[in-house]
Amino acid sequence: MIFTGDIRRQMEEKQLILSLRDGDDEAFRILYDTYSGKVYHFCELYLKDVAVIEDCVQEVFIKVWESRELIREDGHFEGFLFIITRNLVFNQYRKNVNEDFYKMTVLSAMEASYDIEEEIVAYNLGEYIDQLIEELPEKRRTIFNLSRKEHKSYKEIASLLNISEKTVENQINASLRFLKKNILLMIWFF
Repeated sequence: MIFTGDIRRQMEEKQLILSLRDGDDEAFRILYDTYSGKVYHFCELYLKDVAVIEDCVQEVFIKVWESRELIREDGHFEGFLFIITRNLVFNQYRKNVNEDFYKMTVLSAMEASYDIEEEIVAYNLGEYIDQLIEELPEKRRTIFNLSRKEHKSYKEIASLLNISEKTVENQINASLRFLKKNILLMIWFF
């Protein structure tokens, strides 16, 4: 049974997402105020350092802003946030803890609180993104992986590969454009 309040909240969220897609700062702020606490509490389950948790929350919403044109207004925004948050927590946690232990704890937490179908969709999207990354030209792929998977700064990558920071930035931007263009189709199927 859907309550009137639930319908109103869904309609308001749909309008906020439409406004966010158009670059509306106020819609972004409202979504941030509405969901940042949930993102914080999820991060808190796996990360102990308050500063790291706060950074993770900020990074989640930076990614929301950067990918706002891809967010579906009739989709499940909370699930979209969960996928972004989960991926950021994975990356942060991999730096500090044995990866196998982490995967088991995250999987059990997700099974307890999220629909397994959403996890399968997220896994398939992750696999698809990995395939797209493999299609990048070798140098671009190397730069992208150093940035996103090894968490190296543009300066570190430039120094490591003996190229300019601007080249690193251009290659990352080209990679992101390629991924966004190809992921858009996949997201429509969600």
